[in-house]
Amino acid sequence: METKTPLFGKTLAELQTLTAEYGLPKFTAKQMADWLYCKPVQSIDEMTNLSKKARTVLNEKHSFGLTDPVDTKTSSDGTKKYLFPAGRGKFIETAMIPFNDRKTVCVSSQVGCKMGCLFCMTGKQGFQGQLTAGEIVNQIRSLPEYGEITNIVYMGMGEPFDNLDEVFKSVEILTSDWGFAMSPRRITVSSIGILPGMIRFLNECEAHLAISLHTPFHEERQQLMPVQIAYPVEQVIAELKKYDFSGQRRVSFEYIVFGGMNDTPKHVKELARLLSGLKCRVNLIRFHPVPGTPLKGTDEGTLQEFKDALNKKGILTTIRASRGLDIDAACGLLSTKALLKQP
Repeated sequence: METKTPLFGKTLAELQTLTAEYGLPKFTAKQMADWLYCKPVQSIDEMTNLSKKARTVLNEKHSFGLTDPVDTKTSSDGTKKYLFPAGRGKFIETAMIPFNDRKTVCVSSQVGCKMGCLFCMTGKQGFQGQLTAGEIVNQIRSLPEYGEITNIVYMGMGEPFDNLDEVFKSVEILTSDWGFAMSPRRITVSSIGILPGMIRFLNECEAHLAISLHTPFHEERQQLMPVQIAYPVEQVIAELKKYDFSGQRRVSFEYIVFGGMNDTPKHVKELARLLSGLKCRVNLIRFHPVPGTPLKGTDEGTLQEFKDALNKKGILTTIRASRGLDIDAACGLLSTKALLKQP
C-alpha cells in the first residue's frame, strides 16, 4: 500500500518544488505554508483558497500530516507529558511545562538515542529512528496548548545534533515569517557536545545552545557519557570560546548533580577553570533515579552549597526546578512503559 507523503514539515522551498512539479502557480506554495503553519486546519480540503485542481492533486499524493498524542499525563504542578506514536510500536515524549506566564514545550528529535549516557532512560531504549522536521514540529502544533506556547527546548528524547538537518528544518519552520514566526531567542537546542554538529549549529542557526556537561573531569565524564571519548568537553568549550555570546544569544551548561560524584569543591574549582572567559550560565539539575543506573541524587544542602560556590567563582549558576515528578517526567520513562506494553 502506497503511503502518502505528509505536507506538514516541508519548508517553503520544498513546497515551491512541489508546486513546480505539479504545474501549479508559484504563489500556491506560500498559500500552502500559510494553511500548514498559520491556520488551525487539519486537512488539505480546508485549504479553501487553493484551486480545486490543486487540492485534488495534493490529496492524491499527500496527507496533511498532523498526528495527535495517544496518551497524556498531567502533574499536580501543571506539567503535562504527551506520548506520540512514531511508527509501529514506537513512541516519543513531549513535555509542556507551565511557569508563571511562560509555557515551555520540550520536544524530542529522535526515537530512542544512540548516545548511551549512563543516567538517561531514553538511551536504554537504544536508537529506533530519526524524526522528520514534521514529526518534531507536530509535537508543538498538535498540543491543546498550541496557541499559548512561549518557548521551545530541544531537550526531549534523542540527540539533536545526530539529526541535525531535520532539526534545522524544524527551526526554520518555527522561526520563518511564512511559518510560526517565533523568535529564535525563544528556542534552545541541547546537545551532549557533538563537535561538528555544534560548529554547524553556531554558524547556521540563531537559537540558544545548551551543552550537557555533568562533570568537568575527563574520566568521570567518559563514565557518564561515552561521547567524551570522541568529543572531549575540553575541546567543545575551547570551540565555544571562539564565539561571541555577549549579545542576546546564550550558551548554557546542563549539570545533573549526582551525590558523592560531581558535587565536591574540586568540581567547583575545575568548572571555574574550564569555563573561565566564557559568558555562560550553569543550570544545576536534581537527579531523580531511573531504573538500571547506580547513580543517586545529591542532598539539598550540598546542592545549595555547590550553587553558591560556583556563583562566588563568577559563574552564573541556578538550580532548575523539578517538575512533573508524579507523571514519569524524566525523559524516556513514559515511552519505555509504552514500549514494554507492546506484544
